[in-house]
Amino acid sequence: MPRRLAFIVAVVLSVISLSLSAASAAPTVIGGEKASLTQHPYAVYLVDSHGTQFCGGVIVSRTAVATAAHCAATVPIGELSVVAGREDKRSQDGVVRAVSAAWQHPDFQTPQQGADVAVLTVRGSLPYRPAGLARDPSRYPAGTNATVLGWGRLADGGDRSDYLRQATVPIAGDSACRTGYPEYSAASMLCAGYPNGGIDACKGDSGGPLVVGDTVVGIVSYGDGCGKPGKPGMYTRVTSFADDIAAHAGLN
Repeated sequence: MPRRLAFIVAVVLSVISLSLSAASAAPTVIGGEKASLTQHPYAVYLVDSHGTQFCGGVIVSRTAVATAAHCAATVPIGELSVVAGREDKRSQDGVVRAVSAAWQHPDFQTPQQGADVAVLTVRGSLPYRPAGLARDPSRYPAGTNATVLGWGRLADGGDRSDYLRQATVPIAGDSACRTGYPEYSAASMLCAGYPNGGIDACKGDSGGPLVVGDTVVGIVSYGDGCGKPGKPGMYTRVTSFADDIAAHAGLN
């Protein structure tokens, strides 16, 4: 499907999805565009033993990937692999690395309770540039434009993308996050999106990165549907967990 036609279909489907009442606990990139691994070489996706993509991730060291804890808990370690360097899931580009160990934050219970972060250690190395970890929250105030990356659904209930996609979303203030999600905790979460919705992460994007430049500020965690007005996407706040991620990625 030509890129322009795919974009039009995605926008139409996202508008239709706004009228649906069903909520999703695990948000893909809707209302965005095709992305390039040349620009974002650290974006990866996770597959099960059947090669089925179910979550995203981000390279943070030559041997480790950060993702959401609920993604790491979905598939047993022995059946989990990381695919890196592959924009088009139908191709054989890049590398596939089995996961040898997985650390999940000990406070994680559900995405809505926060601490939705994990680090996967792979067998072998990941020959791609890692992303940096955000550490100073004052550098990313409300209104900062960030880019979310993933291979998830093109609309709520729609098909998953074969290609890596990206969308620009502004980081929202704590009050907007709390209005959309009463359980919101600024200590471990951040949210990003437009008041009118339409551009967001969606199912299949969980665990993927929200970046400012080449620095990860958030990890896709959950949301109420995809792109709904007043319901920005929810992310794990990386500045709160950067030390833990670095320690388990072998960066310390």
